[in-house]
Amino acid sequence: MLKKPSAESSLLFTVLIKQLYGKILLTAFLLLLPISAFAQYVLIPMDQNQTNHLKAYGMVYNHILEGYDANWLLNYRGGSFLARERGDIVRNARLRNVSIERISDAQAARIIRDVESNSSNTAVVPLQEAPTIAVYSPSHLLPWDDAVTLALTYAEVPYDVIYNDEILEGKLENYNWLHLHHEDFTGQYGKFWAAYRNTPWYQRQVRDLEEMASRNGFSKVSDMKKAVVSEIRDFVGLGGFMFAMCSATDTFDIALAALEIDIVPTQFDGDPVTPNANEKLDFSQTLAFENFSLTFDPAEYRHADIDVPVRLGQLDESLDFFTLFEFSAKWDPVPSMLTQNHVSSIKGFYGQTTAFRMETIKSNVVVLARNSGRDEAKYIHGNYGEGFWTFYGGHDPEDYTHRVGDPPTDLDLFPNSPGYRLILNNILFPAAQREELKTHMNTGMDDELFTHFMNNFFGTGIEDKAVD
Repeated sequence: MLKKPSAESSLLFTVLIKQLYGKILLTAFLLLLPISAFAQYVLIPMDQNQTNHLKAYGMVYNHILEGYDANWLLNYRGGSFLARERGDIVRNARLRNVSIERISDAQAARIIRDVESNSSNTAVVPLQEAPTIAVYSPSHLLPWDDAVTLALTYAEVPYDVIYNDEILEGKLENYNWLHLHHEDFTGQYGKFWAAYRNTPWYQRQVRDLEEMASRNGFSKVSDMKKAVVSEIRDFVGLGGFMFAMCSATDTFDIALAALEIDIVPTQFDGDPVTPNANEKLDFSQTLAFENFSLTFDPAEYRHADIDVPVRLGQLDESLDFFTLFEFSAKWDPVPSMLTQNHVSSIKGFYGQTTAFRMETIKSNVVVLARNSGRDEAKYIHGNYGEGFWTFYGGHDPEDYTHRVGDPPTDLDLFPNSPGYRLILNNILFPAAQREELKTHMNTGMDDELFTHFMNNFFGTGIEDKAVD
């Protein structure tokens, strides 16, 4: 005869059945959930909590280069990035000592909701295609280092080096983004004649450029440079992105304004300057500057009155700062991208061209940053045709008075440099596709995240209504 189970046995049996039933229901529920419910996201904060801001840019760039999407959260925690946990993004962050926060898709959706709120000056910009990068630079070493190549190398962003030959051969069409290395586009060899004309590096620079000009069919280096700046301007006009620092900024526009005249003193090219050359400059040809006057003294370490006068010793370095302007992230995403930072005030630094006098800047140019207490712009931006350009005054953001022959900056000592961050903003800016900016500006997220966001906050059943 079967024994009637005790009350304790019945209770235990009931509990076991309920546990089993619960597991079956949970398994069935999980099987019915969309795959996106399991998705994880990586938030790359760019505020003061980030351990290595500079390598974070390279990590995001290479994540996009590998075919994955990312989102740039403008004005959110210093311009943070949000990406799906795909590929080796977590491993790469650990290898590069980049701070990340692993979050769920629901948390990511909440961040997107907050960033896209009309009550905040924040926005989401999708980054979908890494730009191909070229650096305009001579192949031989010069006794100074370029801040952009230092930044790209440190951030592990790949780039090609091209120079006059490649530009004149039409190879710019292979790239989306071009940086102009510390350069003198007027053909005056940086105006180093007075101090360095007897040094081997200067003599080699002159010899190499003269041979290059002859090889390309030009009688003078200045004429070759005019052809080069015209090609680069056309590259921008057709949709390219150009970034320049130091003397490559003002000398670029000076060369464009002087396409039809000779502004090079006899010491550099063997013939005199065009009479009344300043009155014959054509400012309609330039990108950024107008109403400037040139200096024709070969011994003066300055090309024109675009650049501010050198004030070394007149300013206290600890008090020399420039201030970033804040823009509407939703309505002015381009200048907002270019000014993303974890601070708004950045220490100043010199170069052959240090900053730009406001009275020489064209009215359609966007001033991104100005020197504190002075009528000078440090960082400016504009568009030409279908493309964009950005000029950043100074030579090295972490070397206040960088001089010829000084050792290069070790960026391992400055992984959170706000001055270098501005350089790297420019390499991610082209990753925001123009059409995507138009179609995604109201959602700011990829289709899968958009669908999950809508389901979470407005109810389920809209999987087929994701943004095209």
